[in-house]
Amino acid sequence: MLIDVTEGVGTITLNRPDRRNALSGAMIRGLIVALKEMEASREVGAIVLTGAGGAFCAGGDVQSFHDQGGEGAGSTQVDTAAVEEQRRDQEETVGRIYRCRKPVLASIPGAVAGAGMGLALAADLRIGSPRTVFATAFGAVGLAGDFGVAWLLDRVVSPAKARELMFLNPRVRGEECLTLGLINWLVAEEDLEQRAREIATQLANGPSHALDGMKQNLLRAPHEALTASMYAEVPLHKATGLTEEHVAAVKAFVDKVKPSFGRQWHEELR
Repeated sequence: MLIDVTEGVGTITLNRPDRRNALSGAMIRGLIVALKEMEASREVGAIVLTGAGGAFCAGGDVQSFHDQGGEGAGSTQVDTAAVEEQRRDQEETVGRIYRCRKPVLASIPGAVAGAGMGLALAADLRIGSPRTVFATAFGAVGLAGDFGVAWLLDRVVSPAKARELMFLNPRVRGEECLTLGLINWLVAEEDLEQRAREIATQLANGPSHALDGMKQNLLRAPHEALTASMYAEVPLHKATGLTEEHVAAVKAFVDKVKPSFGRQWHEELR
């Protein structure tokens, strides 16, 4: 795992390029630690998740599955302890990314498959290049799927398209990724890193309290009726109205200048 914090942007790079950044136990532990630290850091206003060596994340380590006699290590019974461990791992990676109080951008330089799709789809925003390839991959190795991929696909694309991607495992590339909503931006391969940093820097230097409140509203929206959602919006809206960043932004608007926001993540919205 490679970690960098520059100008308010915290970058987490999955760094196992010889396996296309397939998830190992050590990588998952490192990702959990990095996500916790960046979410808590006052120096980080936005997070970028990416992969080294031209891939994002190939998901589970299929070579490791083979070496140990399958995902279940040759057993004929489901290991309940392993189930609970993976549940915790998923909650502390995909779940933490999805609910993170700071904007998360997935920068996808190449292949993203299986559990790696869960990590990418849990991010708030995604950027890719013509080399970006999404594949659910579970069916290709006889697995049902994990790391929230089915749930996230159902929301990001559509129920019917999610079934197509899960059942048939097509490779979805560049322009089609953009059309389906799997990515928000498609840029030239040589521009990917710079454009991802530009977007993340804009987020990191944005209105942190307002962005936090927006994300809370967006997370609730699919599960609530309009009236309930509007009811819940008001306390957050009023709370952001008490912040220094709001007052400064209003003054900048009146003065017809660009507002300048700090990166202080206060306790009042937690």
